[in-house]
Amino acid sequence: MNKIGRLALRVEGDCWNAYYAMPDTMKDAIWLGSIQMRFVADQARKDMFMVLMVEAVADLIEEATGERPTMAERPAPEHEKSGRA
Repeated sequence: MNKIGRLALRVEGDCWNAYYAMPDTMKDAIWLGSIQMRFVADQARKDMFMVLMVEAVADLIEEATGERPTMAERPAPEHEKSGRA
């Protein structure tokens, strides 16, 4: 059975990068998009970026499985929570 991936958001340098990654690793993650941190300081823009990236991940999963997922917020794995990448 194939694992379903997740949306991973990481601060890297001056950008907030979004990836499609497997549940417990960033190995072979697919880069989806990026936005400068200064723009996501505004909560409305941060929310818009997150919605766009969630939809991108839902599209990838739907293409692979034929079903659109319902996305639930889940905390990042502990090893990914340590500040900037």
